[in-house]
Order: sequence, then C-alpha cells, then structure tokens
Amino acid sequence: MRRNPQDGGRLRPVDLARAHGLSTQAVRNYEAAGILPGAERTPHGYRTYTPRHAQALRAFLALVPGHGQRTATSVMQAINRDATEDALRLIDESHAQLLDDRHTLRAVEAALRDLEPVPPERGDTFVGPLARRLGLRPATLRKWERAGVVQPRRDPRTGYRVYRAADVRDARLAHQLRRGGYRLEQIAPLIAQVRAAGGVVPLASMLADWRARLSARSRAMLTGAAALDAYLECRPAPPGNEPTERSSGSTR
Repeated sequence: MRRNPQDGGRLRPVDLARAHGLSTQAVRNYEAAGILPGAERTPHGYRTYTPRHAQALRAFLALVPGHGQRTATSVMQAINRDATEDALRLIDESHAQLLDDRHTLRAVEAALRDLEPVPPERGDTFVGPLARRLGLRPATLRKWERAGVVQPRRDPRTGYRVYRAADVRDARLAHQLRRGGYRLEQIAPLIAQVRAAGGVVPLASMLADWRARLSARSRAMLTGAAALDAYLECRPAPPGNEPTERSSGSTR
C-alpha cells in the first residue's frame, strides 16, 4: 500500500541541504534538473519541500556511487516524469555494463597469465587493420604511440607503422585496461615494465585494485537500489491507478 508522500510536514531547501552536507543552491539545481520533483511555493515565493523530496534526494545520492552522475540523473528524471520503465531500463543497462567490466577484468587476467615472449618476425600488421581488429580509430593508436603505450617500428622504405606481435599484444592489453577505467599515463609505465621484465608482476596490484573497485561499485548498486525502491514506494500512484471503493449502492 502506498504511503501518503505529503505526510510529515514541510521542509525548506536548507533542511534538505543540511541533511546531506549540500548547499541550498545544489538542492535548487537538482530540482531544476528534474532530479527532484517540482517544489510548491509559498505565497511569498519560497520553495517548500516534503518528505517525498527528501526521499528523492536520498535516492539520487545513493545511486551516484554505483551508476555515476549521468545515469543517476537520467533515472531520477525518468521516474519524476512517470516513465518508470525507462528508469528501470537504465538501471539494467548499468548492471549489464558492470557485468561486462567483470568479463573484461577476467579477460585481462587470462591474457596476462598467457603472456609469453613472441618472435619479432611474426604477426606484423599495419595501423588500419589493427585498429579495425580492436574496434578503435587509427588516430587512437597513434595517440597511444605518442603516450608510449605502443612502440611500432617504421618501415624504412614506406615510413608506415608496422606492429609486430609484441606490439599487438601491448595494444590489446592497453585496450582492455582502458576499458577498465585506467588512463594512458597509468597504462604506459606498466606496459613498459611488462615489456622490459617479460612478466606481469607489475600489474598485480592494479588488477587487485580493479577487482576491489568493481566489488565496491556492485555494493553501491545494492545500496542505490534500496533507496530507489523506497522512493518509488512513497510516490503517489500514477493517474488512473488510484484505489477505488466498491459501490455500496449509494448515489451520494
């Protein structure tokens, strides 16, 4: 049974702000962005909020750590325009991305376990075919080269970049690490160490940190789900879905 979202009195913007360590301007910005339902106004033009607004703010702030600011914003906007199915689809997509990130982590770990020296004569390719194989633009591989992530040699006759098997391996590893959220300036020295040492020990701490961040994000999604469910429960029923009393035969 739905609770009355207006129960519990009126709240000022400062009441919502103080409860979450925010500024009153942040609360007003969240309302303007559609993250909070629209506030009523007093005869003097002051905003007044209700416990429903407080629950909306709690839900949004709980969603951000697991889903990110953009998705959390889109979810709340959808709910506040009575497009709950759209909001749930966004949540599902975010969970799917987390699962995909876990698959990526496992792929990186498997790739590193199988990392072996490769003969320099094998696996030569050029920037275009390698970019297509990885689903990247050639410009991205050139950017990685400037950052020191990959080190293709140049054909002495044509000047074209030639990626040997070891370069392809480095590019694949960099691509997976980028999907894991790591910046080029973090990836370049690690691949350089792997390249120099011929092993994967330098990446062990990064992989452990990656696993920890995925687990923290998964837990944050659970917290966000609970807060979002509480907000959905306290919202008024959509028009046309209000409970009706059985007719008692009275014409009044």
